[in-house]
Amino acid sequence: MPALKRKGFVSLFHDVWMLDGVRTPMVDYCGALGHVSPTDLGIKAARAVLQRAGISAQDIDSVIAGNMAPGDFDQFVLPRHIGLYAGVPMEVPAIMVQRICGTGFELFRQAGEQIQSGAAEVALMVGAESMTRNPIASFEHRTGFKLGAPVGFKDFMWEALLDPAPGINMIQTAENLAKKYGITREQVDAFASSSFAKAVAAQQSGFHAGEIVPVITEKFELQGYKPRGIRLQGKLTEVALDTHARISPVQVLAKLRAVYEGGVQTGGNSAALVDAGAAAVVASGDYVKSWTAAQGKKPLARVLAVAAVGVPPEIMGIGPAPAIRLLLERCSLTLDQIDRFEINEAQGAQTLAVAKELGLDMAKLNVNGGAIALGHPLAATGVRLTVTLAREMQRAGVRYGISSACVGGGQGIALLLENPEAA
Repeated sequence: MPALKRKGFVSLFHDVWMLDGVRTPMVDYCGALGHVSPTDLGIKAARAVLQRAGISAQDIDSVIAGNMAPGDFDQFVLPRHIGLYAGVPMEVPAIMVQRICGTGFELFRQAGEQIQSGAAEVALMVGAESMTRNPIASFEHRTGFKLGAPVGFKDFMWEALLDPAPGINMIQTAENLAKKYGITREQVDAFASSSFAKAVAAQQSGFHAGEIVPVITEKFELQGYKPRGIRLQGKLTEVALDTHARISPVQVLAKLRAVYEGGVQTGGNSAALVDAGAAAVVASGDYVKSWTAAQGKKPLARVLAVAAVGVPPEIMGIGPAPAIRLLLERCSLTLDQIDRFEINEAQGAQTLAVAKELGLDMAKLNVNGGAIALGHPLAATGVRLTVTLAREMQRAGVRYGISSACVGGGQGIALLLENPEAA
C-alpha cells in the first residue's frame, strides 16, 4: 500500500466562535423519524439552535447545509428551504456541502472561512440525514426497459458503501485495518461494549439531553408559501431520546456473526443506522461581544482550525490519524495537549486503528459514547460530534479538543476547538 504522506490543507481561524449547537434525537433506521424528510429534520434543528442561542434569524448572513442521500425529490433545495423555513431573510443565500461522512466538519470549515474573510458575520450550519429514506434507485432506465434485460434498481444505501476503485466496501476497509494493526474481534467487541456503556451512562446522567431538541408533530409556516412540517407516526406525540444506546455486554456482542467470515466487524460493533438533524451557529468575535452583552451568554467554544487529508481508499478509516497530525502540526500543539477526542466510530476496528496509530489515551476518547452506540447520520455526524465535544470540554473544564472522522473514498478530516474558560 502507498505510504501515508503529511499532505492536505488546513484552514486556520483567528476569531471564529460556535455560539451554540443542538440536534434531534438519533432514531434507529425505520423508526419514529423514518417518514420525516431530511429537510424537515434540518428545519427543526435550525429553528431550535436559533432559539437556544437567543439570536434572531434576521442576524444570519449565510446558510450552509449538508445532506448525503436524497430523502425526497426536493433535495436540491434542501439548504434554501432550511434557511427560509427557519426564518432567515429572503436575501440570504444558501449552499449545499458534501464531504460524505466529513460533511458536518466541512460545514464548520466553510462557515469559518466565510466569517474570517468578512463575507459573513453569522452563519447557520445544518446537517440532516435520513438513512431510512435512502432510495431504491436506478441510473440505467431513462431510455426505457429492454425486453429480457436486467432491471437495474438497487438499494442506494448499500451500494453507496462500495468504493469501485479498490473494489471493496467500507466494512472491508475496516477489515484491512484490523489486519494491518493486529486488531482482534475480541478487542473490537470490547470497544463496542464500552461505547454502549458510556452512551447509556451519558443518557442516564442527562448529558445527552442537554444537546437534544425533542421532535414533535408540528407545522413549519412560511408566509406566502406552502407549509412544511413533521408528522410522527402512530400514537407518538414526542421523540426525545436516542434510541440505539443499550447495555451490550461483550458476551452478547461476541455471539453476533461477522459480516465477512473470519472478520472482526459485525452489526453490533459498527456504527448504527439512524435518522437525525443537527445545527450550530458560528459567528465572528465582534458579533460574540455584542451577543454576550445582550444575552448574558458565552459561546460554546472557539473554532481554531480544520484539517483535511487524503489516504488510500482501501484503508480509508485511518483518515483521522493524518488529519489530526496535520492539524496539530499547523497549530503548534502536541497530542498530549488535547484533553478530549470525538472520533466517529464508523467501525470499531477503524477507530481502534486510529487510536493505535496515534497512540491515543483511550480515557480521552468518545467519553460519552460514540457512533456504535448512538448512530452515524452521515451529514449530521460532524456537527453532532463537535457540539458534543464542546459541551464535554466545558463540563470537564479542559482547554483543547478535537473532533474527527474518516471519509469514504480515502479522506480524513479533523477540527480543533478551544475552551477559553480553561485557558
